[in-house]
Amino acid sequence: METNKANQEFQSDFLSVTDARQAIADLIASNYESSAMHLRKETLPLHQCLGRILAGDLLSPIDVPAHDNSAMDGYAFNSSELSDDPQNLELTNIATLHAGPTQMLPVKPGQCIKTMTGALMPATCDTVVPQEFTMTLSNGLVSFSSDVVRAGENHRLRGEDLQSGKAAILQGRILRPADLGLAASLGIHQLEVYQRTKVAILSSGNELCDIHESLAPGRIFDSNRYSLRACLERLGMEVIDCGIVRDNPDDLRRAFIAAAQTADVIISSGGVSVGEADFTKQMMEELGEVGFWKIAMRPGRPMAFGSLKPSSSKSTPTVFFGLPGNPVAVMVTFYQFVRNALLQLNGAKRVEIPLLPVRSAVGIRKKSGRTEFQRGIVFQDPQGQWAVKTTGSQGAEILRSMSEANCFIILHHDQGNIEPGDWVDV
Repeated sequence: METNKANQEFQSDFLSVTDARQAIADLIASNYESSAMHLRKETLPLHQCLGRILAGDLLSPIDVPAHDNSAMDGYAFNSSELSDDPQNLELTNIATLHAGPTQMLPVKPGQCIKTMTGALMPATCDTVVPQEFTMTLSNGLVSFSSDVVRAGENHRLRGEDLQSGKAAILQGRILRPADLGLAASLGIHQLEVYQRTKVAILSSGNELCDIHESLAPGRIFDSNRYSLRACLERLGMEVIDCGIVRDNPDDLRRAFIAAAQTADVIISSGGVSVGEADFTKQMMEELGEVGFWKIAMRPGRPMAFGSLKPSSSKSTPTVFFGLPGNPVAVMVTFYQFVRNALLQLNGAKRVEIPLLPVRSAVGIRKKSGRTEFQRGIVFQDPQGQWAVKTTGSQGAEILRSMSEANCFIILHHDQGNIEPGDWVDV
């Protein structure tokens, strides 16, 4: 009885995953979205903007398309030639128009003109019949049935896709290859983007050694900084590597203060549990504020979030994430909490990764009352349907399982055991 009561009290101050995400988003929205962190902008050549975040709406300087043109290879004519009753039309073809600058010829009643895709439309034409629906007669006439095309079809109007002065790409967009192509199609050669958020990373632990050192008994190589650096660079962040910090208050204090001088965000791994040598939470309380440090999730239950006080060189607090020490828990907490927060801090909109429902190919044991993030592999079953299975053992220290996975299987707070064939979110 006493043990159960203690467990209930211990769990009572654990935030749910949903509440933890909301707490992070609220703090950023209230304290940082109007700060200098969000006002730093730079203008870059178009080819350097992939993955960067657009700092203002991109307004089109031109109409797209710039002129009425043909959407098909076919024959342009005036729709007044069409009849309500299906019948064969015979029109005289007077010339061929190719895309690009061309001499415009008047198309008179009873006439048509052959057009290639993108060719400018003559002023008297408003419809294009696709070439495959036509027949060229020996006398030079073009024949087609009036019911294969409707008035106005295959005629692209000036400004139909985008009008001059309208937003082509909205502020906060994480720029993708298609966005850069769109900008180029408008004649735009540079974009104003937000400067990269500066993120300092460090690993805490007396057992850690760098990959360039020899592995002595009782030591392990530090993988977390390399995983985190890769995650951050993939998001387009500027990374400041603060190395390995030993588990003592003085070293951590110095490392946090130094990082806060230049970084917008600090991410540490290790030192946030309840062990005798876990001092991260203590340093956060001394140097700033702890928002929360326990989440009802697996893996990654001990995760600290808060801020460090502004320094003499900065007017805003430094956002702080204290991630667990286990390599898998580091990556899980990064993807589930830190990723979205960093993009939000950097001015991005619509940062959530969508969830997709698929069938579980295996049974999965799960306790209700916490959210679990299992490493999974999505695949097509013999019937061609998407399904998911786990990577096997889900220990928080098995980084190999993260390398093998192509998704997270998200088992929500109130879910229990999963049977084969049940729907799960990935």
